[in-house]
Amino acid sequence: MSTPTAHAKAAPVRPIGNPAEGEALMRHMMQVMDELLVLIEQETALVRVGKLKEAQPIEARKTELSGIYLNDVGRFKSAQVYLDRVAPKLTFELRHRHDLFRAVLQMNLTVLATAHAVSESIMRGVSTELARKATPGAYGASGRATKPGASAMQPLTVSRVL
Repeated sequence: MSTPTAHAKAAPVRPIGNPAEGEALMRHMMQVMDELLVLIEQETALVRVGKLKEAQPIEARKTELSGIYLNDVGRFKSAQVYLDRVAPKLTFELRHRHDLFRAVLQMNLTVLATAHAVSESIMRGVSTELARKATPGAYGASGRATKPGASAMQPLTVSRVL
């Protein structure tokens, strides 16, 4: 998921004017959370089976929904005490669903981190093998073949267009 730059200014938080507006905000948050959950679960399933190319289009919509959700969270936080007082059942439900959302998101982040680590390991292996093949075979003082030094490692260029 892409993150906004640190220099980008956040939009001013619009205050909650009445209980109906607060309830509408919380219902909207739950709706956005539900949409995000569907996308995150799809992405997790695709990445888990190695279908990275199929998972890529999900990112744009996930980024858009995440921005909407973060704006809603900002509004909710600014009126949290008020909303707890005027709609306690709905705020409890929202917090419960947010906890479930966080668990699914954590699973997604774990799968993405694993895919990243695996791909990095593959790239390091390719780099090491290329360096080994590019280094002339020699034997050290112990009579064993020497490993390529750090200077033999060449940067890799990867084409994303296949």
